[in-house]
Amino acid sequence: QVQLVESGGGLVQPGGSLSLSCAASGSIASINHMGWYRQAAGKQRELVAAVPRGGTPNYADSVKGRFTISRDNAKNTVYLQMNSLKPEDTAVYYCNVALTYFSGITYKSGAYWGQGTQVSVSS
Repeated sequence: QVQLVESGGGLVQPGGSLSLSCAASGSIASINHMGWYRQAAGKQRELVAAVPRGGTPNYADSVKGRFTISRDNAKNTVYLQMNSLKPEDTAVYYCNVALTYFSGITYKSGAYWGQGTQVSVSS
């Protein structure tokens, strides 16, 4: 089985910073895509940032220059550093990881979601 555990998030004033992390665990054989999505109240889930293994990160236009995604392949962890936060960044943030793991019988691949963490930006 695979488990994704997110940490970070919370309440911050506009202009502040927060950092999120998401660690994947289990019998993981390989990880390809790692990314962060967010879902604000009453809105659809949207891509915030993503980074393929060995590739270049890509960002939503709304966060370019303010957010930075990074990954530590040795720790199976993806990070999101969020600076210059705005009220419109308020949402539940989810990590999404595309990976292959060993089920005990065979290898299985899929994309998995973290449990979500609330980020609130308000004065």
